[in-house]
Order: sequence, then C-alpha cells, then structure tokens
Amino acid sequence: MIKKKKQCFFCSQNVADINYREVNLLSRFTSGQAKIIDPIHTGTCAKHQRRLARAVKRARYMGLLPYVRQ
Repeated sequence: MIKKKKQCFFCSQNVADINYREVNLLSRFTSGQAKIIDPIHTGTCAKHQRRLARAVKRARYMGLLPYVRQ
C-alpha cells in the first residue's frame, strides 16, 4: 500500500511568511499538550516546518501561546 504524501498547507495557500501573531493558524499545528506536531502528520514541507517552529517559539516567548497545557 502506497501512502500519498500530503501537500504542504503553506505551499498550497501561497503563504510568503508565517507570522507569530497569527495564533489561530499556529495553534492548528500544535497538539493538545502545546507541542509542535510532526511534519509527517501535518504534511508541511521542511522549509515551512522550520518557519512554523520559529513562529511558534516566538509566540510562546511573547506569551501568545502556552509552553505547556495543564
């Protein structure tokens, strides 16, 4: 059985930059425990996964996203 690779959300939407202030978008790529979800499950490409991780970390530092959910 061959698995079809998911298309990157950011590539399909032509997103130029991932902004750390877009909390709704970033929370879509974080789990219930506030961890960044693996790109195998989300389908993001390597370039956008790096930018996504940087944006999530900045949002956490600024207090927009939690580090850990309780």
